[in-house]
Amino acid sequence: MLIKTARSLFVCTALLSPMLAQAQILAMVNYESKPGQTPRREGIAIIDVDPTSKNFAKILNDIPLPTDLVAHHIFYNKDLSKAYITSLDNGALHAMDMTRQPYRPKKIDVPDCKVGEDVVFSSDNKTWYLTCMGSSNVIVGDAQTDKQIKVIAADAENAFIRYPHGISINDDIDRIMVTSTVRPSDLGDAGETVTVIEASSGKVLSSHKLSDKPSPSGSAPVEAVFLPGSNPPLAYINTMFGGGLWTGIWNADNKNFDFEQVFDFNAVKQGVPLEIYFNDQHDRMYITTANPGYFNIFDISESVLKPKLIKAIPTAGGAHHVVLSPDEQYAIVQNSFINLPDMSDGSISVIDLNKQEVIATIDTLKKQGLNPNSIILMPRWHHDTAH
Repeated sequence: MLIKTARSLFVCTALLSPMLAQAQILAMVNYESKPGQTPRREGIAIIDVDPTSKNFAKILNDIPLPTDLVAHHIFYNKDLSKAYITSLDNGALHAMDMTRQPYRPKKIDVPDCKVGEDVVFSSDNKTWYLTCMGSSNVIVGDAQTDKQIKVIAADAENAFIRYPHGISINDDIDRIMVTSTVRPSDLGDAGETVTVIEASSGKVLSSHKLSDKPSPSGSAPVEAVFLPGSNPPLAYINTMFGGGLWTGIWNADNKNFDFEQVFDFNAVKQGVPLEIYFNDQHDRMYITTANPGYFNIFDISESVLKPKLIKAIPTAGGAHHVVLSPDEQYAIVQNSFINLPDMSDGSISVIDLNKQEVIATIDTLKKQGLNPNSIILMPRWHHDTAH
């Protein structure tokens, strides 16, 4: 019996060894040419980001994009069947069927949107919401047909949508939160508020200032992300120019949020905080800062209202989007922020979260004169980090 068991284990190991030897983690990275590079290029590269893989840092597939698209972010719908690509220029939104190859993005008709930024989906995967920074509105679409069904806009004194960028939805309380960031043409006229919307109706309910300085403070709230499973519901918001991390905690009595700054990146000599992510246990929060380029690890296990900075790990100028490996051993950081000076290194950093240090750098795109604009793992390896 022992011999038979050992033989079975040997056979299983032999069968598995080719698969183990071909370990890989594939990511989609949309890229564009660095300023001054000719001819201009745009595309989506599928890159192996597993530092233990023999194909590490290699581009395994390259999907061309129109050179005037300025593809910005990539988001999956809830069942990972489609990837949505927002654009700063020609066509605000495209969708790519992830169940069919070759992958080819198709333009979605959203005529009321200029400068598409972020997309979120309702929990039932029936509706998507797209922020449009250039037209100061939010487009609501049918996530099955990808048809525009509603435009949310408001310019009242106490409840308005202006240069919206970040967006997050909490279906449990029927609320959407969007940030007022900057005028996209020149990054000027920076906002200082987040706006709360009733998700079911699209009614714009209220806007809230996120700065202790006199108006116009120019704090530029950029990303707003609800912490999954938080009770009461709570959102974290970064102020890009203010350098602050804020919380908005749900007040069940008045059906709105109470806001408070809970961390100051200026105090640790970091600027331009951008993206916010969580681990699966929701006891760690990860935040990137673009200038000079850091990946920050926060402990939120003891108090979600008092995040504790555990480690600030230098990456490269423009630290921006992040993906976590399925086992959460690695954080892979894309280092480029809309081609801005000193914030567009063009590399991708691989961080070992156990060692809390950068263990590898991917310069594949950088060496070709290209900047990665965002990164997302292919569906097989993807897991939701709430952003």
